[in-house]
Amino acid sequence: MISTRLACLLAACLIGSTAPALADKASSEACAAGLSADGKTIYKASAPAITPTANIRDVVTEKTRSLVMGGSIGRANAKTDAEAAGGCLAMLKP
Repeated sequence: MISTRLACLLAACLIGSTAPALADKASSEACAAGLSADGKTIYKASAPAITPTANIRDVVTEKTRSLVMGGSIGRANAKTDAEAAGGCLAMLKP
């Protein structure tokens, strides 16, 4: 009886420990709410491209460069805003 319960408990622990971590969209969006206007623009442009296999730095760099070149955000604070947005975007990845 005890060994059956122990086996079930161990099995439950193993199953739970191998479950993938879930992305925290709510925390990511709460983080993004505190960004500057340009940071929010970078976040909104980059978020759809954040997948489990995406490299956040590459995505944010590409989107930020495009936004700067298009005149949507200023160049002066682009790096700082991109780094802040990247921190929020990291919460989207499992």
